[in-house]
Amino acid sequence: MIQNIKPKDIFEAVILKAGMKQDVYKNTVNGFNDFKSEVNRLAITFQNTAKPGKWNIPFEYKDRGQFEFELKFGGDVLIFFMHSNVFEIPRDHDVMKTSYIKENKTRSYCGIIYIFNFLADSFKYSRINDIGYLIGRVFINRENHYFIEGKREIGLLYNNFATSKLTRQSVLSIITSSISYTLNFDLLTPPYENMKEVTVEEMQTTLDNILIKTGKRLGYKFQADILDEAT
Repeated sequence: MIQNIKPKDIFEAVILKAGMKQDVYKNTVNGFNDFKSEVNRLAITFQNTAKPGKWNIPFEYKDRGQFEFELKFGGDVLIFFMHSNVFEIPRDHDVMKTSYIKENKTRSYCGIIYIFNFLADSFKYSRINDIGYLIGRVFINRENHYFIEGKREIGLLYNNFATSKLTRQSVLSIITSSISYTLNFDLLTPPYENMKEVTVEEMQTTLDNILIKTGKRLGYKFQADILDEAT
């Protein structure tokens, strides 16, 4: 049976839903810009205060556009990416069981900032088949509350959605935790079984475009700290 819904009700619903999502989007943009500013500030501080050693070690910020920027340090790159859309947290997620969400369902709508880790050489040598890893994602709602799904140093510290507000200090903590995790997430030799056969085409390809994939855990199962296995 078709319900008799008045146009006025539809208009009000559109305004309420769209307005709520605009609030979420604005908070996510502001948070993302704070990430940009803090990473850039860290890079400048490194360049001004780090003691020169035997090697010229990079620690560099690069703006890649409105929704993306990178931090290159040592042999790693962290890419921060903000999605332009607003998402609702899945119903079976643990956050949805909290009183904070049950009191007001609109709090479950969030913008997302992703943090990816790649090898710097993957970009330097245009190795398009290399693997990067999602090490964290930050969820931000209309009240500027946030929580994180992430690996070890990143994901275990910032999960009180009801009380955690995204500030410049919390942004800095997320960044430094991401760097710390990456420094301890080392490149492992791929299993022998994965490497024992190579095609003539692969060997004839230049090193800049070699088809043999490189990744920190390529060929190994990415263990218990995988982001989405727990949700």
